[in-house]
Amino acid sequence: MKRLLMWMVAMAFALGAGMAQAADLTLGAGDVIKASVFGNPDMATETRVSESGKITFPLLGEVKVSGMTVQQAERAIGEQLVKKGYLKTAQVSIIVSQIQSAQVSVLGMVNRPGRYPLDGGKRGVMDMLAQAGGFNADGGDTVSVVRTRDGKTTKTVIDVVDMVRNGALDKEIELGPNDVIYAERSPRFYIYGEVQRPGSFRLERTMTVSQALAVGGGLTPRGTESGIKIKRRSGDGSVQVIAAKNEDVVQTDDVIFIKESWF
Repeated sequence: MKRLLMWMVAMAFALGAGMAQAADLTLGAGDVIKASVFGNPDMATETRVSESGKITFPLLGEVKVSGMTVQQAERAIGEQLVKKGYLKTAQVSIIVSQIQSAQVSVLGMVNRPGRYPLDGGKRGVMDMLAQAGGFNADGGDTVSVVRTRDGKTTKTVIDVVDMVRNGALDKEIELGPNDVIYAERSPRFYIYGEVQRPGSFRLERTMTVSQALAVGGGLTPRGTESGIKIKRRSGDGSVQVIAAKNEDVVQTDDVIFIKESWF
């Protein structure tokens, strides 16, 4: 419940920030805009930014807008309408109806994987996760962010829950076009033997053997808490068998065996 609450708070923050930044969107090739001029309904138009970065606007013909923010493009078109004598004053409004030039892929364990626009100009990981509906039931607490800058590709792992828990949203990563966010699957542990529900389960942070046993439904009538064994794979790929105590912390991919009592 606490994890869900923190995630909801983070989503609300991210969505609010994105709305505040919408006017800062930088236009680029492929974007579709709806433009209008106050008091001049005949100048309303819907057009796509061409590969050369231009739109076609009534009376003006081709106007370069690529690389401009929405506000800058509004001002530039208005100034041209006045400069060329078509209007004495021009109040231009632009709405971006489709964003194709700046998108981020959100993949992995999210509710709505896909490509999402950077419609706030500067958008962070939390914004994009919120757009994708957050982690799904199999999602963990971390995401991997793959970015390419100046020909160099880097991967950064972000602990989303830890970021929210510590209020460290200022440590957000600023995303750019074609960046990729991959929501990692939650870590798992396995429990079998004399437990009510043997199987694979989500591994919570600092989960102990005793807590893992509870997740597995507890002991069967023939089970015992003494002599618990954990099979754990080490970094070199070898498997160790560990005699476990109830207070020991379970690690990712641990296999816990609950043996049968002889009495």
